[in-house]
Amino acid sequence: MSSWRDAILDDFVPNVSKLTLVRDPDCLLTEEKLALALRDRGFDLIEFNDPVEFRYAYEPRYRSMWDRGGQTDLVVILRFQDAELEFLPYDLLQAGRKLSFNLGELFPNLSYPVIEKLDRSLLDALFEAQSKSPPDRMGDNATKDFILRHVFGIAAELITNEVELLRALLRLHYGKIQIPQLLAERLSQVLESHEALKAWPLSEIIPDDDAFFAFLQERWPVFLSQLGSGRHAREFCPNYHFKYPGPGQLPFDHQDIRVYIDNLFLEGRLTPVDDRHVEVAADSWIRSGIVVSVGDDEHRISRLFELVENERPTAESRFSDWTAFALKWAEISSLVHCGNNAEHLARLRQVGDSLNAIFAAWLKDHYASLINLPPAIPAMLHHVPRRMARDIEDSENHRSALIVMDGLSLDQWVTIRQFLQHQDSNLVMRESATFAWIPTITSVSRQAIFAGKSPFYFPSTINSSNSEGKLWKQFWEGQGLSRLDVAYRRGLGDGDAGSVLDTLIHPGKTRVVGLVVDKVDKIMHGMQLGSAGMHNQVKQWCHGGYLLALINYLLHHEYDVWLTADHGNIECDGKGRPSEGAIAETRGERVRVYPTPELRSQIASSFPFGHEWKPVGLPDHYFPLVTSGHDAFVNPGDSIVGHGGVAIEEVIVPLVKFERRER
Repeated sequence: MSSWRDAILDDFVPNVSKLTLVRDPDCLLTEEKLALALRDRGFDLIEFNDPVEFRYAYEPRYRSMWDRGGQTDLVVILRFQDAELEFLPYDLLQAGRKLSFNLGELFPNLSYPVIEKLDRSLLDALFEAQSKSPPDRMGDNATKDFILRHVFGIAAELITNEVELLRALLRLHYGKIQIPQLLAERLSQVLESHEALKAWPLSEIIPDDDAFFAFLQERWPVFLSQLGSGRHAREFCPNYHFKYPGPGQLPFDHQDIRVYIDNLFLEGRLTPVDDRHVEVAADSWIRSGIVVSVGDDEHRISRLFELVENERPTAESRFSDWTAFALKWAEISSLVHCGNNAEHLARLRQVGDSLNAIFAAWLKDHYASLINLPPAIPAMLHHVPRRMARDIEDSENHRSALIVMDGLSLDQWVTIRQFLQHQDSNLVMRESATFAWIPTITSVSRQAIFAGKSPFYFPSTINSSNSEGKLWKQFWEGQGLSRLDVAYRRGLGDGDAGSVLDTLIHPGKTRVVGLVVDKVDKIMHGMQLGSAGMHNQVKQWCHGGYLLALINYLLHHEYDVWLTADHGNIECDGKGRPSEGAIAETRGERVRVYPTPELRSQIASSFPFGHEWKPVGLPDHYFPLVTSGHDAFVNPGDSIVGHGGVAIEEVIVPLVKFERRER
């Protein structure tokens, strides 16, 4: 057996049973590659969470088809940890065959409480290790050590000095590999047995990449000051006041370490410092970490182009590969658009066209497999409130706020992030990215955020955003909160943020807040100077400090603060405007929506740059014709900044959690 998925797929032969009921407490069937394999075999997957939502999808799409003699391969998934299949309605139990899968069956000799904490994307490496070296029955600690060694590549007992430790942590955090807390605790426990490592803040920097990079950032000026003094970089440590305890001197100059440090500065995870006493050669690895002159951006842009061209994802990549890549692409896009250099802009457009062709093909095959992924790491926007709900469920005193930046692209977030870092050095931004709903328009994607579900479930409001507040409150009522515990406000972005929130939030009572800041979207719809103009206007808005005031108000009132966007935007060129009158229900610059596939095909035949998007997760009678790359449904020769299509810049949006660094 070459993969753990094979043991599951053997039970899914098409046309054996129209309905299959699966108890899946470990979320195996919705793992990205397995879900894709099931769809390739013709199986549809539906989760049984809310009985009313389930009936809404099940009755018209499947039950009525069976009554007409049709055939489907439907899989109903029951995820509840302690629930048996008998929990499902009687009519399903009578009609369907029954299966059950769990991690304990796939990894019988490993501790179940340990392996259940692993991200499902890591199961391939664990299964391969188990196949090559079948372990004896293991307890918790032995399982943790086995996983650390074979999945994360960390042999904790062999790490005895700071170079080995720093190399292991850089490889872990640079790859954005999330290590579960119980594994981080085990690793800390083993490492603390070595005298040379006791001073390191292991419990903080092992599980938390932001803490680790902040730890490195504090030590970088020490390293530079030693170079500037003319002494060897390891001779002494000035009297710096560190927020994180531990050694003041780190071996940044070790050959195994500096290759990571260079890239961390290039990608924006570490911030260059102004040290005019250090003289470095133009090709030195240290240069990326120093603010030397106005020519620094030229050097960084050149290096970032090399990075993105060498690391672009492929047709076989996971969604997490694309989100990680999109963060790097956003860094160079922000630099280029803010610099407004014609040569760089042309190269960015050329590389971007190639990337978006690959991305559009990837979306066609993989997008549907993202919808039902577990929300612990939100793959799509409707997962975000579900992720917030987990924290609310864990504590009756927990409060959470979501800021949705209408139309904010990932590269514009990079520009905003730099302002926030400058305005408040104690603000911690846990940065990631997630997928918007396609078509990437407000009425589809932003409603999905506040509804916490796919657009299929709100067909009556799919062409408007006026029901967001109602959907937001309904979602949280479904999580056990009262409507009085939930607040919502849109149209924010100007004025006094504190005054607005004073009238909206009841101290000690309001547990969940949903806010829409539409300033970027307003800038976009009035923009005539392209993406460079967008960044310039976003910078001007940031100078006013509105967003920082909003975030700090919420943090001060003890809210977890999340920020995301409903979609991004991209500068595009007109390729032709359809003149179909009232036939199209949505007539956007990057998307047109039709009530039937026949009408859509008729228009698509005359506009070959439009792509007939399969209505994944969308209501019946909703058929989008979307654009990709830099094409738009506007008159040839016209340029706009728009949204609605399937470019990386529109589909992959920021997802940030804010905290304060108080030490």
